[in-house]
Amino acid sequence: MSTRPRVSARISAISESATLAVDAKAKAMKAAGRPVIGFGAGEPDFPTPGYIIEAAVQAAREPRFHKYTPAGGLPELKQAIADKTRRDSGYAVEASQVLVTNGGKQAVYEAFATLLDPGDEVLVVAPYWTTYPEAIKLAGGVQVDVVTDESTGYLASVEQLEAARTERTKVLLFVSPSNPTGAVYSREQTEAIGRWAAEHGLWVVTDEIYEHLVYGGAEFTSIATAVPELGDRVVILNGVAKTYAMTGWRVGWLIGPSDVVKAATNLQSHATSNVANVSQMAALAAVSGDLSAVAEMRAAFDRRRQTMVRMLNEIPGVFCPEPKGAFYAYPSVKELIGKELRGRRPQSSGELAELILEEAEVAVVPGEAFGTPGYFRLSYALGDDDLVEGVSRVAKLLSEAR
Repeated sequence: MSTRPRVSARISAISESATLAVDAKAKAMKAAGRPVIGFGAGEPDFPTPGYIIEAAVQAAREPRFHKYTPAGGLPELKQAIADKTRRDSGYAVEASQVLVTNGGKQAVYEAFATLLDPGDEVLVVAPYWTTYPEAIKLAGGVQVDVVTDESTGYLASVEQLEAARTERTKVLLFVSPSNPTGAVYSREQTEAIGRWAAEHGLWVVTDEIYEHLVYGGAEFTSIATAVPELGDRVVILNGVAKTYAMTGWRVGWLIGPSDVVKAATNLQSHATSNVANVSQMAALAAVSGDLSAVAEMRAAFDRRRQTMVRMLNEIPGVFCPEPKGAFYAYPSVKELIGKELRGRRPQSSGELAELILEEAEVAVVPGEAFGTPGYFRLSYALGDDDLVEGVSRVAKLLSEAR
């Protein structure tokens, strides 16, 4: 009988998405009748705008969309994405430089699969979104963490990046606004980091999925536009999921130099072929329309952001910097680790998150999932009443810590 592993070592090494796992557990408990409030998934609680749905309905009726279409995306959608990119960030690209992908995650994977050879290093600012490490690993790359904390608002400096750079460094992953922290780099910080990357001949992969979700005095700055000297060493990742409340439609995109996009398109032609045509036509309506829908969502998120941060900072032992973008808060709970709480002494933020789920029936994602133990990520993309109730439950429980 064969003793070879049933599953390859490469795939066995992939970790389950912690955010989706927490969300699934919360939903399962809720289905079992428990009043669980989930702060896990990064998903707007708004419906997809009606004009986008109507575009999908119309597309479903057209026979041409019942067939295969080009693997890299519908030509009209690629052109619309190029136009939208120029409109929103001032970055000029041709339609041929756009690859339409099955959600933002496929764009992340294909970017690293196309750029990296085994042993190439990628600088990743921690805390980081849970999918980045797995995509880098699958591509044979080596992740090099640049760890930040609440003292700097989770922003990395050029000095930190330079200290992590080696002769094997090929790519800088730049994410602003950030998931999980909500950190947003200023134009000056973005320009400094971009110039540093250009000086050392690094590629920059920049995830701009939260570009329209910034608050207060913060502004989104595309590193591709801010630092023209990066030239053709920039790959932009984006999608419709967050801006247009379209997480389930699964449409993202990758923008880059023609040779990279052509190679990534070849990969996609064998992996999945074209994105579902109905979803592509919905995305076309989204990116071609105005931004009034996201303006309404942003106002709600801003209100919830302020409420959540205020309530979290009122809990003894919790400190939460004000997030400037996305829809997440990332409080430090390091002072609570090891304290007695309902007969237990959680020794990690992961154990503390489990205790909160069991005792307060509130789901949060522990910092271990994002490369920085001692923290929680809470999404404020949920209703105002649930947000207040959920944080109140957490506060009541954690007030018992001794």
